Amino acid sequence: MLVLGGAAGAAVALGGAGTVAGAADRTVGRPATLDAVKAAASASGACMSLTTEQIEGPYYLDYELFRKNVVEDRTGIPLLLVLRAVDSATCRPLRDSAVEIWHCDASGVYSGYTQAGNGGGGGTPPGPPPSGTPTAPPDGSGGPGGPGGHATPTDDLTWLRGIQMTDRQGFVTFRTVFPGWYTGRAVHIHTKVHTGGSRGSDGYTGGRTCHTGQFYFAEDAVGATVDVAPYSANSVTRVTLDQDAIYPGTGAPGGLLELVYDRRHIERGVIARLTMAVDPDAPHDGGGAPGGPAPTASPSPSA
Repeated sequence: MLVLGGAAGAAVALGGAGTVAGAADRTVGRPATLDAVKAAASASGACMSLTTEQIEGPYYLDYELFRKNVVEDRTGIPLLLVLRAVDSATCRPLRDSAVEIWHCDASGVYSGYTQAGNGGGGGTPPGPPPSGTPTAPPDGSGGPGGPGGHATPTDDLTWLRGIQMTDRQGFVTFRTVFPGWYTGRAVHIHTKVHTGGSRGSDGYTGGRTCHTGQFYFAEDAVGATVDVAPYSANSVTRVTLDQDAIYPGTGAPGGLLELVYDRRHIERGVIARLTMAVDPDAPHDGGGAPGGPAPTASPSPSA
């Protein structure tokens, strides 16, 4: 039975979704499972509160990496991230919009910032940087940058970063790994939603960034990862949701993901879903947005 972890970590059955018997990569190959998760997301699509805007943080790199699988060479618990974007005023799905994610790996390190480590002191790049140059960013600026105390990159690695266009129902799906933790923050994933533009031969052009947010994980799920390699090698003191200075504590509107996994064997993979209710016409670039204090300009992990 698939188990859905809610805001309080309670377990409820997700009807018709089957069982989590393998890693997320295998789960993706089961259309009935993914369809059941999307159906559950669509069924809960009644008008909802506007999703909280949060800071971009210092580790955003506006590369246009259009892809579903963002894992590259990272190891960790497979995570299938199912996201839906809807108009907060009409509750209709936002089709042909760009949804972007980025997060740290199991050891708490971000690609592009491997020399900054995970806040525990130091940090070493896991290998040589990839060849080639990422394409132009969604805002057309041509390189890394962004508000909210952007830190200077230390390398051009790209793992655990990606962007996709929503389908007719407002969905995107990413294959990634369960994030780890670093000094000062609860486990999280960053996101941006871009609307009003289009994807062409030159990438995503026009439009605006209408939402900048962060996704969070129930404590039961995070706690289940700490004895699983490679998370078990992370010696940094973990910050809980209640201790996190940025998580607004409002459940789904604040970015808390609904999780589907085998509670006895989380290492087999996790499915996470969330519907984001956004204002497609309002610009929100994440510079000093509500949800927590603005980070500093230094490359120390703070958002």
